[in-house]
Parts: sequence; C-alpha cells; structure tokens
Amino acid sequence: MQLSARDLMTEDVETVSPDDDVSDVLGRLARADFNGFPVVDEDDHVVGIVTQHDLVGLFETKDRTLWIPIGLPPFMETVTYAVDISWDDFDLGVDLVKNMDKPIEKVMTPDVVTVEPDADLDAILDLLADDERDINRLPVIEDGRLVGVVARQDVIRAIRDRRLAGN
Repeated sequence: MQLSARDLMTEDVETVSPDDDVSDVLGRLARADFNGFPVVDEDDHVVGIVTQHDLVGLFETKDRTLWIPIGLPPFMETVTYAVDISWDDFDLGVDLVKNMDKPIEKVMTPDVVTVEPDADLDAILDLLADDERDINRLPVIEDGRLVGVVARQDVIRAIRDRRLAGN
C-alpha cells in the first residue's frame, strides 16, 4: 500500500492570519515545535506561509553602512557620508521596533507549494527534497481549503516505521 498525504498529514494545524502582527507570530513561533505557519484567510484558503527564515530575515543587518545625506548651504546638492555602524544591539533594536507591528502578509511567502490529500509518497518526497526550494512543510489542500500539513519529519517517521515493520 502506497502512503498518501492523507496518511502522513497532521490535521490539527496551527495557522496565522494575513493581518496578524509580526510580534504575535514571532511569539507563537518561539513556543512552537515547528518552524512555520500556513497563512490562511477567513475561509481557510492558504494565502501564504511564514517561516522562521522569513522572520529572522527582518532582523538581520544587511548593510552595516549608514548613508547620511547632508545639504551644505549655499550648495544645492547634498554630500553623502558613509558611517560604519558597529553597534549590533542598536541595529537589532531599531529593526525590532520597526518591524514588530507589520502584518504578516508583508513578510510571508505568497507562493506556497501545496499538495492534495491523494498525493503519493513519491510526489511528496520530490517536493521535500527539491534542491532549489527549502521546503519543510507542505500544506494539504482539499476543495481549496487547508485540511492538514505534511512535514519532513512526518515522512521520515513513516518510512522508518514501515522499514521497522518489514514493509
């Protein structure tokens, strides 16, 4: 018997809403045993996914140089000075304050890879092992609505259990 997404999925899925604040989602994720949430609208349609990677990216300093334009009278043009910012705590604090009230829809990944409940194990493995995308959780969609999630761990556990059972 071939395993399907329905056999592997977790049906009790924690989700977030597109208008949930980054701070709320970050707090929930810190207490969760997984690394991301499907983002669903009021009708349980998946509109995105948000992961630890999406949220951590908000607080990483991408460029440690601060460019400050200064206008010097009587000149009409500005002179731009580069200042190396080396206070990591200061950078992180500014980024935290700047991003905490953003709605999750501003940072989520809108192009979500999903499967249907009858997707077979081979199709699921192909998606989870894709070299170009780092997919850890596959939302399972039936009739346009979220009905479960298949995580890499679910697949690995199922393969282990079958091997131990001799199938």
